[in-house]
Amino acid sequence: MNKGVYLITGGAGFIGSNFVRMLFRDFTDVEVRVLDKLTYAGNLTNLEDFREERGFEFIEGDICDENIVKKAMRDVDVVVNFAAEVAVDRSIDDPQSFLKTDIFGVHVLLNEVKKRGMVKKFIQVSTDEVYGQILEGSFTEKSELKPRNPYSASKLGGDRLAYSFFATYNLPVVITRASNTYGPMAYPEKVIPLFITNLIDGQKAPVYGEGKQARDWLHVEDHCRAIALLVEKGVDGDVYNIGGVEECANIELTRAILRLMGKDESFIEFVQDRPGHDFRYSLDCSKLRRLGWKPEYTLEKGLKITADWYKNNEAWWRPVKEKMDKRYTVGFWGAKK
Repeated sequence: MNKGVYLITGGAGFIGSNFVRMLFRDFTDVEVRVLDKLTYAGNLTNLEDFREERGFEFIEGDICDENIVKKAMRDVDVVVNFAAEVAVDRSIDDPQSFLKTDIFGVHVLLNEVKKRGMVKKFIQVSTDEVYGQILEGSFTEKSELKPRNPYSASKLGGDRLAYSFFATYNLPVVITRASNTYGPMAYPEKVIPLFITNLIDGQKAPVYGEGKQARDWLHVEDHCRAIALLVEKGVDGDVYNIGGVEECANIELTRAILRLMGKDESFIEFVQDRPGHDFRYSLDCSKLRRLGWKPEYTLEKGLKITADWYKNNEAWWRPVKEKMDKRYTVGFWGAKK
């Protein structure tokens, strides 16, 4: 859908703001309305380039607020729901806020879509963590769902709630489950920007356990292109995995970042592993590939672009990092003995 009014919830956050950027860059005749609560991860600076753009509107508010959602949903053709509580460490410490936003907030959005009956597509952005961990092979969209922490359980609640509104009310819902996403403007609590910014300041990169956990890394541009494709071609009621096909053990990721930053392994600090830490995620993305999508960024290329962005944008990340709750960076669970 190259035209229309898009409501991007959580659009001042990392992936949401990159998606807004892509809409204005690659599409014509779009209007974009961002609804964002501006919690710790929401940053109006991410939207600076669009604040004066014709067809752009920003609404500060919570997706759990029915009145705000009603206002934001007017004349909307497409809803992409990025709004969520997303940090595993935070969910272990405070699960209640995750349940509210990631489940009840999704309900408020879906209920407004149902009332209006005019929305052509509702994209519920979920996560590969709803599958739990997999030691061999890859998850398909039909794999068993076994979330292992409050964050992934809350995301699964929103994921399945969205599907239920398709099955019960025939709403045009598409669900995405993406792997770990990285790139410019990622909140520096996350591992890649945390390590890069720490190393810029001569600080160490804290690695959980022995760093053997494996993740599939997806560049934010590839993630955004996949969602845009699913607005056009996604089948209502279906789930689509989005993965970068760039699996890497955490220790190898750390070493790659060290090389980019010109640091040696003395800058690695092994810290106590977090409770219930999933060992490995891996996605089979053949269903999405059949629609014509494939990732354009290798991890090597994406990491370099990301490192360069943080090197050149200290004015963006320094104020954010100064306000960051240090309890929720890697190492929250204490130094390894």
